[in-house]
Amino acid sequence: MKRLSALVLALLVHLLTIGFVVLGGWIILRDPGSVLAWMLGGIVVAIGWMLRPRLDRLPADAEVLERSSAPELYGAAERVADRIGVKRPAKIAVRDLATETRYDRMGLARTPVLVVGLPLWLALPPKQRAVLLATAYARLPTGDERIVAAALVTLEAWQDALLGARPLRAREDAQAKIAASSLGALDHPGTTYEVAGFFGRLIGRVFGGPVLLARFVLTRLARAGESRTLARQRAVARRVASEPELAELEEVAAGGYLAPIQAAALRGESVGAIRQGAVARFRLTDDGVLTSLPHSDLLGLGESERIDEELAAHYARAIRGFGLIS
Repeated sequence: MKRLSALVLALLVHLLTIGFVVLGGWIILRDPGSVLAWMLGGIVVAIGWMLRPRLDRLPADAEVLERSSAPELYGAAERVADRIGVKRPAKIAVRDLATETRYDRMGLARTPVLVVGLPLWLALPPKQRAVLLATAYARLPTGDERIVAAALVTLEAWQDALLGARPLRAREDAQAKIAASSLGALDHPGTTYEVAGFFGRLIGRVFGGPVLLARFVLTRLARAGESRTLARQRAVARRVASEPELAELEEVAAGGYLAPIQAAALRGESVGAIRQGAVARFRLTDDGVLTSLPHSDLLGLGESERIDEELAAHYARAIRGFGLIS
């Protein structure tokens, strides 16, 4: 019931956004020869455009890898995607200092893109790399989750526009200087500005109340469904990994791997030495020390090593900035 309520409220928010665009177009088409109609209609359309759902885009620091330069990485990503049951990534990008690996559909074409965070990827053995890809695919939002998330972003934009505006600092400083000068006792041009600002803030409070209420309700409804969302993601990831393997990845991703590789990078160690030190913990088991790193049918030892060769230049560049990760 809460899931349906969240979806209905989110759809109403999106319908309101569409309503601004339609209303603006109607105002213009009703009297296309009127300058006033174009001005008013353009403002209404601009409001709808400002409140539109934002499409996911690649982060500014992400570098897209060509398939020809990283065939093994593309192959491993596609095998895991097939096992999970999602579309194969059309593009794979890497980020030097981001620890998260994520998969999403981006842009107007909804292109499936996999973005790999190099610090964590460098510190994992082949088997855990496959698990990492599986968890990234499993976190792909469903249709209703995406609709609700986009509505929350729209409501946040509404809140900032109606309640977040503040008088310009430069204008306030100029006003204070005028008031402190010899002209301060006389009427000065700030009166109209201050009155307009007062009415603007008043309108913001009047219309901002329903926006705050809608955002509060939708946030509560979305949080009520978080446990169900996490359970769904967990079930999808288990198509590739067992529960202990997922728990192990979560433990590593919590940050325990980061300090040792940062220290190694500061000591000037090579990429190979940093990786060997990072994955050494995975050789230790209750029965002793493994002769090779854990691997799986989705990503074997040889394939993982060839991926490292493909990413060698990116690793070398990334480790120079590892000290900046917090």
